[in-house]
Amino acid sequence: MPTLSPSLAAFLAEMPKIELHVHVEGTLEPETIFALAKRNGVALPYADVEALRAAYAFTDLQSFLDVYYAGAGVLLTADDFHDMVFAYLERAHADRVVRAEIFFDPQTHTARGVAMATVIGGLTAGCAAARAALGIESVLILCFLRHLDEDDALATLEAALPHREKFVGVGLDSSEVGHPPEKFARVFARAQALGLRLVAHAGEEGPPAYVTSALDVLGAERIDHGVRSLEDPVLTARLAAGRVALTVCPLSNLKLRVVDTLADHPLGRMLDAGLAATINSDDPAYFGGYVGQNWLETFEALGLDRDAAIRLSKNAIDAAFVDAAGRAALHAQYDAFVAGFDPV
Repeated sequence: MPTLSPSLAAFLAEMPKIELHVHVEGTLEPETIFALAKRNGVALPYADVEALRAAYAFTDLQSFLDVYYAGAGVLLTADDFHDMVFAYLERAHADRVVRAEIFFDPQTHTARGVAMATVIGGLTAGCAAARAALGIESVLILCFLRHLDEDDALATLEAALPHREKFVGVGLDSSEVGHPPEKFARVFARAQALGLRLVAHAGEEGPPAYVTSALDVLGAERIDHGVRSLEDPVLTARLAAGRVALTVCPLSNLKLRVVDTLADHPLGRMLDAGLAATINSDDPAYFGGYVGQNWLETFEALGLDRDAAIRLSKNAIDAAFVDAAGRAALHAQYDAFVAGFDPV
């Protein structure tokens, strides 16, 4: 395996980053899950932190989701959601993240009787607190659970509309296989009519055809994962020509057996094909690394260089849901870092 030079390792660690694919419920560390369970009187199906962490030997996406939903069950109050997102943003800030676009799954919580206002209110307050304390910018993206039916998704969107100003877009996550994007055509059309930004998970465990459907049927502006897109040359050319961002999560792909080893990951080939790939953490508490670790381990495994880091970073800036002035400011910040970087 290639070894990162000290200069490149420092460059990757210190450069300003944007995270476009992180599930806030997936940032709950085992210790936090047990602390919140104690605070809220929730019984867990695990004896202790070590037993829970041992359950992280996932074999596929569904085996992860089973543990993920059990962990999310400790979230009951606005303070819980506040503390969860603030803890993530603290970690992200330590990794030099300057902007995070954060997914949340309200159906996971409303199905347990937690009010939509509690979920969104707590997350919004936590993001505001992190902005004030750390200077890190963040926005929320409401995701629909694709293993549930579209009527449930439509009801979730309508229930969230009183809080419309507190989230910028909608997404589609959870079990991909057997749940094609077209299952959610109506709810995405409704979200688009409301002026919400649109993203969707596709091409992780599902086929490249799901990526095409996410673009054509849902109107997705970004594809979350998309690592199987290279299997379809026509789709690959389309994504490259359209500069459609792919929010890739390398350590997640490794942990969920999408790739056998990190050295097998297609990220380098995606860049070679001209795809607008980015690096993100997905569910970092479960997959062994926050975004900084994803950068370092992926670059070491694939032998990527500084130019690749700059391309990936620029792709993320171009894909962020910001206005023209905000994008220009992010580019200027990154360019200033590159120009002033001193590895000594």
